[in-house]
Amino acid sequence: MTATTDSRNCGCSIRTFKTLQAKERLVLGEAYSDSGYVVVHETGEAFTIKQLRRRAYRLMEVLGLRRVRLYDARASCLTFLANNGVPDHILARWAGHTNVKTTKKWYVKPDVEDLREAATTWDGLHGEAEGRA
Repeated sequence: MTATTDSRNCGCSIRTFKTLQAKERLVLGEAYSDSGYVVVHETGEAFTIKQLRRRAYRLMEVLGLRRVRLYDARASCLTFLANNGVPDHILARWAGHTNVKTTKKWYVKPDVEDLREAATTWDGLHGEAEGRA
């Protein structure tokens, strides 16, 4: 594991990771592969899904965070962005999808507060009907 992926050295900002990658790039020179990813091997190559998952779970443990499946965390992040006004086409791009429908269908989930607002709206309709009867 490199300094780039070592959770003990985690300032955990993208800037920190990029700085460490720049140092690794200098050491390896042309042997370094600039994959464009943030969390990479010391050679710049992207991790496999299995490697990334193991490192993420280890980092959650080190930081004392509740263990969350990465896809659940992804859905939470995309739902948060959607609920805070980020346009659908930006959400899809952020998720790496070419189709907005994929992002909305699989990742943007209504939360309890969304459902509560819908229930309040429904109660308003029901209340108006009672008042007229």
